[in-house]
Amino acid sequence: MSEYDTVWRVAFFCETCFSLVCLLITCLKWSPADTKPFPDRLDERVHDLPLVDMFVPTADPVREPPIMVVNTVLSLLAVNYPANKLACYVSDDGCSPLTYFSLKEASKFAKIWVPFCKKYNIRVRAPFRYFLNPISDATEGSEFSKDWETTKREYQKLSRKVEDATGDSHLFDVEDDFEAFSNTKPNDHSTIVKVVWENKGGVGDEKEVPHIVYISREKRPNYVHHHKCGAMNFLARVSGLMTNAPYILNVDCDMYANDADVYLGRGIAGIQGPIYIGSGCVHTRRVMYGLSPDDLEVNGSLSSVATREFLTEDSLARRFGSSKEMIKSVVDAIQRNPNPQNILTNSIEAAQEVGHCHYEHQTSWGNTIGWLYDSVAEDLNTSIEIHSRGWTSSYISPDTPAFLGSMPQGLPEALLQQRRWATGWIEILFNKQSPLRGMFCKKIRFRQRLAYLCIITCLRSIPELIYCLLPAYCLLHNSALFPKGTYLGITITLVGMHCLYTLWEFMSLGYSVKSWLVSQSVWRIVATSSWLFSIFDITLKLLGISETVFRITKKTVPHGPSEGEDDGPNSDSSKFEFDGSLHFLPGTFIVLVNLAALAVFSVGLQRSGYSHGGGGSGLAEACGCVLVMMLFLPFLIESMLLKDEAFHPDLLEETEVFSPLMPHVLSAREKSSRKKE
Repeated sequence: MSEYDTVWRVAFFCETCFSLVCLLITCLKWSPADTKPFPDRLDERVHDLPLVDMFVPTADPVREPPIMVVNTVLSLLAVNYPANKLACYVSDDGCSPLTYFSLKEASKFAKIWVPFCKKYNIRVRAPFRYFLNPISDATEGSEFSKDWETTKREYQKLSRKVEDATGDSHLFDVEDDFEAFSNTKPNDHSTIVKVVWENKGGVGDEKEVPHIVYISREKRPNYVHHHKCGAMNFLARVSGLMTNAPYILNVDCDMYANDADVYLGRGIAGIQGPIYIGSGCVHTRRVMYGLSPDDLEVNGSLSSVATREFLTEDSLARRFGSSKEMIKSVVDAIQRNPNPQNILTNSIEAAQEVGHCHYEHQTSWGNTIGWLYDSVAEDLNTSIEIHSRGWTSSYISPDTPAFLGSMPQGLPEALLQQRRWATGWIEILFNKQSPLRGMFCKKIRFRQRLAYLCIITCLRSIPELIYCLLPAYCLLHNSALFPKGTYLGITITLVGMHCLYTLWEFMSLGYSVKSWLVSQSVWRIVATSSWLFSIFDITLKLLGISETVFRITKKTVPHGPSEGEDDGPNSDSSKFEFDGSLHFLPGTFIVLVNLAALAVFSVGLQRSGYSHGGGGSGLAEACGCVLVMMLFLPFLIESMLLKDEAFHPDLLEETEVFSPLMPHVLSAREKSSRKKE
């Protein structure tokens, strides 16, 4: 080991990191528990179903197009649940009149779309997705066919109106309803609360449409607004004033209900339950208001100790703010008092009050109540706090995925999204919710903390980058990375067993071999680009040089069918294009270094007739370089070979600079080989 101790020590460090990550992930897979639903029993208790408030946050009408938000809202309004027990709240952090206009038009179309879905039991309830497929010839001339054509035509009108409004902002000036948006900027405006549609039927008829409320909290340049997390807390306060449902469903604006029965399905649990990740999650309002299981009696009512702690006037004002209406709604939610069917417009003034920039000052919002601040990954941060109080969670897994979402438009946006998530996860390691702190305290179980420690997988970007370069380093310096003889066979066997196991996992979930191969490439690219840059972001934050930034990724607009166009999906929708983003720099560097190493190895083999049966590098290291090249093949194809709009000339310049260095590298390798001989 004396000759190659440096290389092997580095390899041992990398393998230790990978082994730790593997053990943490294995911890997640132990002792799963399934729960089976009985939807037939709910039919007998439909009047006992609880109220549900649905939250849809959006922030930028350009990067998150309103037609996409509209489809998300329409899919939620049409789920199989009594309409008089649902309310949909849309938070617009961009304060865009276009988003509000789109919601108003969507509320009109919803009066057609919701009854149509429930009448014919449509499974996919996002219109853009549903109308991609034509109806069968067998239904031609039937009542369903006529309703289908009418509904499709109305959706096309809605899409055209939104598209026309996107290009002509003067349409909003002629209506008094848009006066609140005059002289506003995305980061400088007052609170806006508008009831787009109020369901006054209240009996749960299939023709009813749930409440639709548009809100935009106050923003000023000199205030910290906590991005999406602050918007979610404002949604919690406004919904508490208006409908105060005991359950809250939050859905990202680029997600849509893919199944009509989104609230029903087989449950998956284990330990304290799955981690809350972003979207499609149902919360209990009392939990979001800071209650723990110890605060409740067996029947679910508040204990006497918790009553004295939570329900005193001073405690409520200190925790939830000074609004008397807000405090009253909190008391009703905690005590599970039935919510009277109030007129929503009566609560607009109080809702505007709780949307002021200074309302959360010196309260518990974002600290122990609602969605927690101090990380751009507010979901994971909040999830740790909920489990730390002793609560458990479960994952509803229907046969048909309950929610589906739009992918970011292009590989640069996808990597940007991964970078934001990874930055938020690493942030949590250094804040008060860190699973590294208090491992044996609070109410969170030890294995659940290990599950949360999986966020350190983002840190494996460094050993991944090293491992991608080690085979090339060994070829260039004639060093051995892999053992020889029998030990090499054992290494290959272990790697093969791991590959077969992960392939079996993929195929057991219904994925193909091709999907498995693509995933191996994608995660290597993500680890050596997005996750690597997230470490730089956190390092700059810890050094006090800069703060982390909440980057909104550009979402793909769902294109429904238009008149005269084919109903099939866009053939280019799945194409990932490369650009001049710095995220591609590490991958390009890896490709060029491994190409150089293979070239040097091949030329050196021809020149010297060097036998690789000794202690230096050989065929195993060359195969390692080939494997790395295969994993980063998209960089080679898209960045260096294709002559189209995705071609990147800067990367070609790097290749031209790197090529003249090849003879010098080859000479250095030959000298190194002679010294060892």
